[in-house]
Order: sequence, then structure tokens, then C-alpha cells
Amino acid sequence: MPALNATALANSNIAFIKYWGNREETLRLPANGSISMNLEGLETRTSVTFSGNGQKDSLTINNKSITGPGLKRVNDFLDLVRQMAGINACAEVESKSNFPAGAGIASSAAAFSALALAATKAAGLELGEADLSRLARRGSGSACRSIPGGFVEWQVGTGEADSYAVSIAPPGHWDLADCIVVVSSEHKATGSTEGHALAGTSPLQFARVADTPRRLEICRNAILQRDFDAFAEIVELDSNMMHAVMMTSRPPLFYWQPSSLTVMQAVRSERAKGLPVCYTIDAGPNVHVITEKTQAEQVAALLRTLPDVTEVRIASVGGPARLI
Repeated sequence: MPALNATALANSNIAFIKYWGNREETLRLPANGSISMNLEGLETRTSVTFSGNGQKDSLTINNKSITGPGLKRVNDFLDLVRQMAGINACAEVESKSNFPAGAGIASSAAAFSALALAATKAAGLELGEADLSRLARRGSGSACRSIPGGFVEWQVGTGEADSYAVSIAPPGHWDLADCIVVVSSEHKATGSTEGHALAGTSPLQFARVADTPRRLEICRNAILQRDFDAFAEIVELDSNMMHAVMMTSRPPLFYWQPSSLTVMQAVRSERAKGLPVCYTIDAGPNVHVITEKTQAEQVAALLRTLPDVTEVRIASVGGPARLI
């Protein structure tokens, strides 16, 4: 068969109401719904080529050949695409990201949303946004949120068919910025996939999940009304609740580092002084500090003065995954 190629670009995202824990592991059906914002400039670019050459898939990430579990995860995902397209060709996958992987900056979200779009296009499929989001979810749950643009809600759904992400507001709706405070670029010892499987071992997970609809409504309304005070309170509460579940899982997961806590305390102190700023932390030590875009440079400059901060990157609200 002739080679079929496509390249896609997708942004990372930061969850304001967190996804943590699955009610069904294979389909990655979440225990609760979530809300996020795509991050412009934190991106993964992925090319997929299907051809009759070769007897197995190959994967290159940031110019490094990947084997073992990483390759198997992509191979399993490509099997879903091959099944949908009715082809059996092997694929060459080349992917590059401009931000660190496995450090709590949603690298798998950008990676699998870009892979979903590039692979389906290369395989000759034309999927709508909902179908692409459902497919991306199978590779990494949070990847479903990087398919639509702007402010995005992943609907918990009742099953495979209705658990996907939709945009609740376009990128231009609210000029927020994420000041990503890097305190460590090291790959975390326990990845998100393993962490999700531990969520149910925490005695706090049931209460967190049960309360999620309330937090979703508060966060959704705060975004639609551009109410930063309400937004800040619910975003920090939700982040703290997720990490409380992590810390009380068996075995416990401690993603925070002392420098993470220093940033969190500084952010709360500055908000008490009137600066529109709040924090949220994914499964890693690095802190996402959300503020209004007009304040981003001031906030970033302040954050760079804190101990152990190696880098602060500013990302505005990003658009949807797209072919390039």
C-alpha cells in the first residue's frame, strides 16, 4: 500500500476541576467530570505514517527511539485506529514536545490528542470532534480535553458513547494565563495511569467524587461569568482535594515538594493583597499559577524570585487540536 501520512499539533491543558480515578480502566471512563483550559504554546507535534513496509510500529519521541511499555501503549492505541479504518498497516510515529514529560504538565494529554488526530487522518478517517475526543480518551483520559479549544468540560457520561469533552467557552472568552512554575523537570516515579488505579484505595475518594457536580457547577459558572474570586476558591479547593486523595492512597503518592508548597503559600498571600491569582497542581510537583493575562508578567516575575524555581513559562488560552 502507498504510505499515508498526516501531522497534527495539540496543546497541553490544565484541569481546574480534576480528573482522578476511573470507574472503568480499559475505556478510561472517569470517576467524575472535569473542566480544563488548553495551554497555547505548550504543544506536541506528531506525525504518523502508515505503510506496508516494516512488521511492527515504531515510535520516536523528541528524536529518541522508544521501546517497551511506551511503544506498547502507542501500539495498542494504533490498533484502535486500524480497527476503525479496516487496515493492518504498521505505522511510524514521530512526536516532539516543547515541554517536559512526566512532570505534571499534562504531556500525555497533548501527545495522545495529537496522535488521535494524526493517526485517524493518515488512516483515511474523517472523525468529528466528539469522536476524536472519545478516541483520544482511550490513550490518556485528559487527552480528550485537548481536542476541543478554549475552556473545556469532559462530561462524565454514562458509558463509552457519551464520555467526551466539549468546549464551554472559546479561547477569547476570558483572557486568563497560566504561569507554569517549574520546580522539577524530572520524570515522576509514579505516572498518572498508575496513580488513577490507586484512587479508590483512599477513604477520601468517595467524598471527592460525590461532591464533584457541585464544584463543576461553581467552576463552570465562574468561567462563564469571568468571576475570578469564585474561580480561585474552587480551583484551589479542587486541587487540594485531589492531592489529599493521592496522599491517602495505598501506597500514598506525594507529588508535592517543599518548593511546591512555597509557591502555593506565596500565591495565597498575594491574592490576599488583591492580586488576581490562584494555584492548581496536577500529578507532579510543578505549580500552575492562574491569573489574568494583563497580570501575567508581573506574576511570573514574582514567582521567579522564589527558591528552587528553575523556570516560569506563561501560556494563554489555547485552541483545538489541528492538522498542520
